[in-house]
Amino acid sequence: MSSRLPFRSRVLTALGAALLVGVFIFPIWRIDLEAPQYPEGIGMLIHVNAVGGVKPNDLNNINGLNHYIGMKAIEPESIPELTYMPWIVGTLLVSGLLVALWGRRAALVGWVSLFMVVGVLGIVDFWLWGYDYGHNLDPQAIIKIPDMVYQPPLIGSKQLLNFTAHSWPDIGGMMAAASFLLGAIALYLAYRKPAEPRPARAAAAERALRPQVAG
Repeated sequence: MSSRLPFRSRVLTALGAALLVGVFIFPIWRIDLEAPQYPEGIGMLIHVNAVGGVKPNDLNNINGLNHYIGMKAIEPESIPELTYMPWIVGTLLVSGLLVALWGRRAALVGWVSLFMVVGVLGIVDFWLWGYDYGHNLDPQAIIKIPDMVYQPPLIGSKQLLNFTAHSWPDIGGMMAAASFLLGAIALYLAYRKPAEPRPARAAAAERALRPQVAG
C-alpha cells in the first residue's frame, strides 16, 4: 500500500484544518442559566481566548450570584487556558494544512492522533474547571446549603437550586468537532482497502449473458 494520501483524503484534511478558523471567530461553548428572576435568562460564552456574557451584563450578573453562594468570580484574565489555547488551535490548523500539502499517511495519523489528544484533554480540563468552581466554595458565603455543590453540567442540563443550567457546544465547538470528523474520514479513506477487480473470465461471462437476459 502506498504511503501517499489519496486525493480525497488530502482535500478532506485541508477542509478540516480550514474549519478551525471558525474557532477563532465563534464561541466554542455556551452555558445558559434559567430562573424565575431572570425571565430572559443569563448566559456565558466561552471563546478560544475570552469568556464573556451572552448579553452585556450577563457575566457580572453571574458573578454576583456566585458571590452569594460562595463561588469564585469568573475572571477571564485569571484563566491560563485562554492564553495558550489559541496557540494550540493555531498549531492544529497550520499542521493540518501542511499534512494535506505533504500528502503522507503517517503524517495524517499523527495529526488526527494529536487532534484527539487535544480534544480529550480540553474536555477533561473544562470538567475540572467546572468542578473547581462548583465545589471549592467560600465558607463565609452569604448562602450556605449543606452538601450543596454548584458544578454546571459538562454537556446537557442540570438543576441547581432554582436555576436550570444548560451547557452545550456553540458554533466554534461544532466546527472543531466537524474538523476532527473530516480528519477521521480522511484517515479511513487513506487506509481503506480498494475493491479487488473481478476476474476477467467472470466479467466476460457476465457480458455474454446480458443479451440472453435482455431477450
